[in-house]
Amino acid sequence: MALGDSVPSGSGCGCTAYPELTGLELAAPPERAVTVVNDAVDGYTTTDLLTQLQSDAAVADQVRTSDVVEVEIGANDVAYSRSCGNSAPCYETTIPVVEKNLAAIVARVHELTTGRRVLVVLLDYWSVWLGGQYATEQGGAYVTAAAIVTDQVNAAIKATAATTSSAYVDVLTAFKGPDQTYDETHYLATDGEHPNAAGHQQIASAAVNVIKDVLHL
Repeated sequence: MALGDSVPSGSGCGCTAYPELTGLELAAPPERAVTVVNDAVDGYTTTDLLTQLQSDAAVADQVRTSDVVEVEIGANDVAYSRSCGNSAPCYETTIPVVEKNLAAIVARVHELTTGRRVLVVLLDYWSVWLGGQYATEQGGAYVTAAAIVTDQVNAAIKATAATTSSAYVDVLTAFKGPDQTYDETHYLATDGEHPNAAGHQQIASAAVNVIKDVLHL
């Protein structure tokens, strides 16, 4: 099952999104059949996702029967705004909210699956704003601020994974390399914000490696 924002929902791509690709790669019929439910919603913040899990009965029911729940959320909490512009410190006050909500989201998933083993997989971002050449076109101040805010959101996601015993997928490294210098433009759709087909495949491959390792598949 996938929860989150427009990245897992597949917005801007017109392709098969990474949650579905993850399911395809994990399947090993007839021994291991995989069904994928994608309840990610474009524009969702961590608050929206927490509300969805608390009030949407259909989504809650789907969580109850899931074995693996992929969650990618947080970018819209710190969406680029005219009021903050390229001032990274202006977005900092939102980071504690992101981390608090992420912990509550994971706790809600475990509450809904009490008595069953469920693997929660938290994925981070290559950029919470524009990426690659699309970011570069906005100027150096934009690129610097985007990197700082992305690192802050990703740190919150990684910390939550550690404190909640969730799996963690480092999408930033998958897109930009271990030293963060690789140009990820060819993984991005033409809007500069969302993955294209190659990007979704890259995320899926990273997620599958983590899931297989944790579940010893």
